[in-house]
Amino acid sequence: MGIIDVLEQKRVGLRILNLGMDTQTPTGRLMLTVLGGVAQFEREVMLERQREGIAQAKAAGKYKGLQPVARDKRQEVVRLAAEGLTKTRIAHQLNLGEATVYRILATARREAARA
Repeated sequence: MGIIDVLEQKRVGLRILNLGMDTQTPTGRLMLTVLGGVAQFEREVMLERQREGIAQAKAAGKYKGLQPVARDKRQEVVRLAAEGLTKTRIAHQLNLGEATVYRILATARREAARA
């Protein structure tokens, strides 16, 4: 709805052709508002169910959350980078995402600068 408000301030309307909806008409704005409300409701119900499921799993001792994958491989990433391997090569070799390799190396540089 925020995007629609910005468009209206710029005197621009939104037409969704396959739904026959035009935000420049009262009916179109109503339809968009109703659809947005239903989508928000569905999202909130899904999150509520997710929280309940996690609480039940924790109570049963089955939920431990996500385990940090890269902590075990941190020293290896730093070592391979020191050997001159590219970040892409390190990521492929250790089965990590490139962003994870960048993050590990940035953290290692900050820690080295503090020492």
